[in-house]
Amino acid sequence: MSSLTYDLTLAGLSVGSAAALTGVGLIVTYRATGVLNFAHGAIAMVCAYALRQCVVEWGWPLWAGAVVTLLILAPVMGVVLERFVFRPLSVLGGDPAQTLVASIGVFVLLVGGAALLWGQGARDDAPELVSADPWGQLAVVLVLATGVGAVIRWTRFGRELRAVVDDRGLAVLGGIDADRVAAAGWAFGAFTAGLTGVLLAPYVRLDPYGLPLLVMEVVAVAVAARMRSLPVAVVVALGVGVAQSQLTRLHPSGRAEPLLQAVGANLFVVALLVACLALPRIGTRDALPRTATARVPTPQGAWIVAVILFLIPLGFAGSDLHTSVQVPALGVVLLSLVVVTGRGGQISLGQAAYAGLGALFTALLAAGRFPGLPRLPELTALALAVVLVAPLGLLTGWPAITRRGLALALATFAVGVGVSRFVFAQPYATAGLSLDRPAGFEGDRAYYVLELALLTLALLTTHALRRGRTGRALAALRDHEFGASAAGVQVPALKLLAFVAGAALAALGGGMLGMGLRAFDPTAYDPVRGLLWFAAVVVLGADSTLGALTAAALLVGLDAGARGGVAAALVGVLAVLVGRFPGGPYEAVRRLRPRREARLTATGLRARRRLQQAVRTAAPPTADPGTARPGTPRRADPDGAEQGTPRQSRPPTPHAADGAPAPPRPPAEGRAVLTTHHLQARYDGFTALDGVDLTVPPGRITAIIGPNGAGKTTLFHCLAGTVRPSQGQVRYGNRDITRLPAHARTRLGIARTFQQLAVFPTLTVAENVRVGAEQGRTPDPAAVDRALRLFALDGPLRDAPAADLPTGTLRRVELARALAGTPSVLLLDEPAAGLDTAEVTALARILRALAADGTALLVVEHDLDLVADLADVVHVMTAGRIIASGPPAHVLDTPDARETAV
Repeated sequence: MSSLTYDLTLAGLSVGSAAALTGVGLIVTYRATGVLNFAHGAIAMVCAYALRQCVVEWGWPLWAGAVVTLLILAPVMGVVLERFVFRPLSVLGGDPAQTLVASIGVFVLLVGGAALLWGQGARDDAPELVSADPWGQLAVVLVLATGVGAVIRWTRFGRELRAVVDDRGLAVLGGIDADRVAAAGWAFGAFTAGLTGVLLAPYVRLDPYGLPLLVMEVVAVAVAARMRSLPVAVVVALGVGVAQSQLTRLHPSGRAEPLLQAVGANLFVVALLVACLALPRIGTRDALPRTATARVPTPQGAWIVAVILFLIPLGFAGSDLHTSVQVPALGVVLLSLVVVTGRGGQISLGQAAYAGLGALFTALLAAGRFPGLPRLPELTALALAVVLVAPLGLLTGWPAITRRGLALALATFAVGVGVSRFVFAQPYATAGLSLDRPAGFEGDRAYYVLELALLTLALLTTHALRRGRTGRALAALRDHEFGASAAGVQVPALKLLAFVAGAALAALGGGMLGMGLRAFDPTAYDPVRGLLWFAAVVVLGADSTLGALTAAALLVGLDAGARGGVAAALVGVLAVLVGRFPGGPYEAVRRLRPRREARLTATGLRARRRLQQAVRTAAPPTADPGTARPGTPRRADPDGAEQGTPRQSRPPTPHAADGAPAPPRPPAEGRAVLTTHHLQARYDGFTALDGVDLTVPPGRITAIIGPNGAGKTTLFHCLAGTVRPSQGQVRYGNRDITRLPAHARTRLGIARTFQQLAVFPTLTVAENVRVGAEQGRTPDPAAVDRALRLFALDGPLRDAPAADLPTGTLRRVELARALAGTPSVLLLDEPAAGLDTAEVTALARILRALAADGTALLVVEHDLDLVADLADVVHVMTAGRIIASGPPAHVLDTPDARETAV
């Protein structure tokens, strides 16, 4: 027994060593560039193939092939990726959405390229670089981890590396060559990936899909190490490897035997699920695949062309039609990504799991093998499968409530891998499970007609989730999650809706795909397919239903008419370029199309001169507040952009403020008062608020001033529900709202704005304001028009996309959205940021009118002149405490308080 234990431990150390190499490479790349390299496994696979090509095909000595592969090919791949893929993204601002998609694109590109170059069959003759004895591999891992740790901790390069990760722009200003640091990180990460692939290839099947997925499964060790600690990654990798090896000694019996054996053989997958779903989150920066500009409209006539193309296969026969029947089914699956990613803005790398569950449940129900249910007709089985799979969308929807960006991507990927390993690989799913087509639709042509009908139903469902109140709420969630919550959108419930609807559509498409192929094939729904589908939808327009159908046609058509891997390679190329054209191919065509200068005819020139003369004659002597005059003071917006540029609409005027008042309100004395009692908030041991007592009375303007870091924004977050204080209470009247979420407080009548603009760029001005009215449940149908008139946003400007507007106008849009819900308490964080002098004057006039109407206003503002002119009561904060309070004339005339405030 001791000999067996020793042998299994050695085998586990061998596997753990390879996993530790993966963890070390992922952590170094992440710490050098801030990118979780999803292509790590694909690089490992390419290097393993390259070594085999050199040694087996070309007859090179093993040492020569290893030198070329590990010391030349792998580092060069890393440097090329950094220089031509990820460096341009970092220069453009390092949008995490584009970085994530580009990383997945590299993965897909390398997998597709390997399939084209070496074929899709498995190879079992990979050369063995290090003997099966694990001590050599373990020594390599320990030496690498120790060396890298020492470099990061004690050398100048390590300090530069940490500085680049913390703030690349600031590091460059400090004289650090960030490009050199990032290139070195990518080169080393690619080297460790290549070494991992070379070490694993002799013991696993070498194919373009299996090895990359196997390497990505062990990303759990890097996540467990919080993407920072190399010793933790090594210890976790070795521990999981040894434990997985020891579990092979167990021989369970009974019905649970296959599942327990699968757990024992896939312990790294279990570790991945635990690390991604249970451990504290990493990479929580927003990584939503959205564009920063207005959505590019679909070209006219495109849908007509699409309908014609989808009807053409009805004239096919034989193998051509047999291939065509896969397109509508895959189109339905990809529409699920449009709902989750395009509409809801949530990363979902596990949709292949729901598609596979739809196909599996349909097959089991139709065969009478589903526990507790009789055999059902195929169409009934398909409908019931959709109903059964839809609630399973909570597997990814529930983690999405508290996760965003990289953390959500890893969680959805982990769920997809878990379903593939522990559900699709079980005997009941692989033992000859066939799937017939519905009665009356057995032929390819008849079944294709049925698919078109189901595809139309899916399109209508997707369209319904784009229109109306739900569509606007989803767009708000996608564009700015915190802003949506502040507007009253129930963000958790909406995320669950998106994932449940996406799971239902994916299950429908998966069942259709299974019936089209007449069998359940687990390999058709493996996690690599999920990555390919996600990349295809994003690069062709995540919010475009037509883009999803185009992606389905490309994925099926290219691989059917050529050697496998063409579709993956093409999608990979497009995904790598996604940073250039985040709006999809339509935006790319629009940008690349030569611009022809528009010229007026002689009649047009005469009309323009007459119009200009008429405008000059009718113009009032006062300056347009939306356009800064020479010498007009300009204010900097939060991003540092200088304001005072010409505006696209007129600003608020006295007539607008007086003629469009807020709806009648009860007297101020009858309204609830917002108060805090001994409020405390801490972040990682730092005290941001220390016993703050504050009262925001109705009908008054209360201002808070103080230096940066005084705790003003944290206080705002606690009042709005974005942050939960560690101690103390927030009360609204007699009600304790300390634990109430942000959207619930908005519906109580507490609205807020943000220091950094929180608008929804893909919605129009009117739609932005309507979100505030709808989610605030304003009973007055005229509230939207009244808010638009109040801030001079009516007229042609109301239908303009918010993405195309200047900062000053967007600030008014945000204020109008907050007021459209007719709040009783209005929290304004730097409301004058980005406004010129005239706009600030108009804003002050509106705020005074709101206070006179009974609204309680709390304003955080650095402009002390505005505070002195506007506020009834001023509180001075510093170090998380209120140190002075009183009327502006008293507080601001105190030298100590005024000095502290600035």
